[in-house]
Amino acid sequence: MQILKTTLTLFALFFLLPLGVSAAIYQWDGIGPAWRLADRSSAGLLPPAAAKQEAVVRVFAAPTVRWRGIFAVHSWVVLKPEGADAYTRYDYTAWGDPIRVNGFEADGRWFGRLPQLVFAADGPEAAAMIPRMQAAIADYAWRNRGDYRVWPGPNSNTFVAAVLDAVPGVQAALPPNAIGKDFPHDGRWLRWTGSGTGFRLTLGGYAGLTLGWVEGLEVNILGAVAGLDLRRPAIKLPGLGRLGLDPVPEAAAAQP
Repeated sequence: MQILKTTLTLFALFFLLPLGVSAAIYQWDGIGPAWRLADRSSAGLLPPAAAKQEAVVRVFAAPTVRWRGIFAVHSWVVLKPEGADAYTRYDYTAWGDPIRVNGFEADGRWFGRLPQLVFAADGPEAAAMIPRMQAAIADYAWRNRGDYRVWPGPNSNTFVAAVLDAVPGVQAALPPNAIGKDFPHDGRWLRWTGSGTGFRLTLGGYAGLTLGWVEGLEVNILGAVAGLDLRRPAIKLPGLGRLGLDPVPEAAAAQP
């Protein structure tokens, strides 16, 4: 009985309470303009592509539209090969062909919500990643109309996780509230993490456990994730995301 009480207390503390706080924040902020009128302009997180000759890889995430932002973020990938005069943004969406190319500004607000930087690479490091990422996008298994599922996946975060997984040893981890990131996009329920520093066990995206130096410790219950990051110290909570150091070092995050 004591074990059951402890388990329920931990569940309430690390899963239900953060979601309740996230819901309260959402209620306080309001939903803003109707989604059709919401701001989707550039957030100024990237310089003009022509002014940056080196290769660029970015992953951004922002709260999803309306009440779904209580629970989850939407993430996307931005690529620019060396010498290219434009960024290419890749989203995975619920309407039309799921993989949407340049449907929005590369660093645009997601229906009024300011994006956060999840991963950044530049120069030779980015140039080495881009062909693998482009191949993963071209070969993505869930690319047909009707494949998108909000929960537990495959959704936008499943897509970005698959693109990152295509780069061996990538030092990136999607936010804990990127629901769908643990969906087994390649059918494997047990695998090494993308960074190669740990493992991920997922039960179809409905539950799971991740343990890695880059990814930290994450416990997934019905898609909601709680855990710890020791590498860049932070607590990971459902709805609220990371509380602690940003996942990207300040030097990279400061680059325009």
